[in-house]
Amino acid sequence: MDQVFISQLEAYCIIGVQRWEREVLQKVSLDLVLECDCRQAGQTDDVAEAVDYKAVAKEVLQLVEGSSFSLVEALAEAVAQRILQRFPRVEAVHVTVAKPGAVRFSREVGVRILRRRQG
Repeated sequence: MDQVFISQLEAYCIIGVQRWEREVLQKVSLDLVLECDCRQAGQTDDVAEAVDYKAVAKEVLQLVEGSSFSLVEALAEAVAQRILQRFPRVEAVHVTVAKPGAVRFSREVGVRILRRRQG
């Protein structure tokens, strides 16, 4: 399967379980890999035949920046479901959500999930 990807998409949201984390916006970084068939777009050079990665990024940013999750797992799940709901050309999505600086002596921690369209 072909892939369209968006790397290091940064957003600020409420994320975490500690009291202070529920009161401040924190940066998260998202990597998205969208499995889809790119042949038609490649053959026709027509944007209407492609997954619009700008529209995907805009949709994800809107979701993340308006969210308030305790767990990065829940944020990743919401992102995956939104992409599969709104972009019918996407057959599967890999979502990585990273929280920079969440663990001392670590650049970032996070979660990586894969969700496929049902049926």
